[in-house]
Amino acid sequence: MKLKINQVVDFGTLDSERVELSVLEDTNLYYFIISDTTYLDEGKISNKMRHTFWFKPQQVNKGDEVVLYSKVGIKRSTDINGGKNKKYHIYWDLKSSVWNNSGDAAVLFELKTWKTTKVAEN
Repeated sequence: MKLKINQVVDFGTLDSERVELSVLEDTNLYYFIISDTTYLDEGKISNKMRHTFWFKPQQVNKGDEVVLYSKVGIKRSTDINGGKNKKYHIYWDLKSSVWNNSGDAAVLFELKTWKTTKVAEN
């Protein structure tokens, strides 16, 4: 996996709730989806994904950081590591928090390919 979730910060508080990720290899964020679910017994996660965020196209490089905020905001980036890397501040644009208790889980998916099919009446 080319990205890694470091932590979910301030869960349950919309104004500051965020997921912090590290970029481990050069990639495009477009190939990643993050979702929330809950833990079941014995540390296994549920297959019910309640909120899903598919990142928009953005080339990122090894050493960059990505912060996904639940709240409404405007995407921006700042220099880190003396200008060698960037920190991307991305917004889900929600009006309520996603992770609202310690039993929730953040799941990161890396997609290789996909196909869409239009739903049509028969």
